[in-house]
Amino acid sequence: MNQDLSILHLVLNASIVVQAVMVILVVISVSSWAAIFRKLFDLKRVKSLNDDFERDFWSGTSLNDLFATATKNARDSGPMERIFASGMREYQKLREKRITEPGTLMDGARRAMRASFQREMDVVESNLSFLASVGSVSPYVGLFGTVWGIMHSFTGLASMQQVTLSTVAPGIAEALVSTAIGLFAAIPAVVAYNRFARDIDRIAIRLETFTEEFSNILQRNLGAQSASGH
Repeated sequence: MNQDLSILHLVLNASIVVQAVMVILVVISVSSWAAIFRKLFDLKRVKSLNDDFERDFWSGTSLNDLFATATKNARDSGPMERIFASGMREYQKLREKRITEPGTLMDGARRAMRASFQREMDVVESNLSFLASVGSVSPYVGLFGTVWGIMHSFTGLASMQQVTLSTVAPGIAEALVSTAIGLFAAIPAVVAYNRFARDIDRIAIRLETFTEEFSNILQRNLGAQSASGH
């Protein structure tokens, strides 16, 4: 009896539709785990790059030197460094055009940093919607397989003269495996989505804080230059 109700036996003896649902859910689960590990690695890398740049930024290095380094290492830089580079690039372009109005310079730098921030957040949030979809849809896909399997099982039992628990149990167990696989795919995706959403919120707050701090530094520099000019 134990051998007949083993998971492998139940999967192999399930109906074609239930087996197809199981295959779909296994593929979804594998894709979900791949997305989880990829996102885990990406967020860890983003945090490390932001830490490195923020340490350099507050170490006393001049803004021009930081900008030169950011421009040189554009492909390997993190979100915070690219936001800084966008603001500095726009700021310097406006200065080259002989624009000296502090408000115009600051508005241009802030707009450039805001646009860069949105681009960086789009990249950081990629694949997050996939995990949300897996977490919400997989249980229903598994439930569809279960309902179909139970219907198929009872249809087969209709022609029998005597129905006992031993004749009903295998068919129902085969169908319930589909729900189990659906939950196996959904639960890690939901847990990972919640964890990543929280981490991404922290990254966004940190980037926004840096943008404000850098804007304040630029504004102080403009004030000092205006005072020295007078």
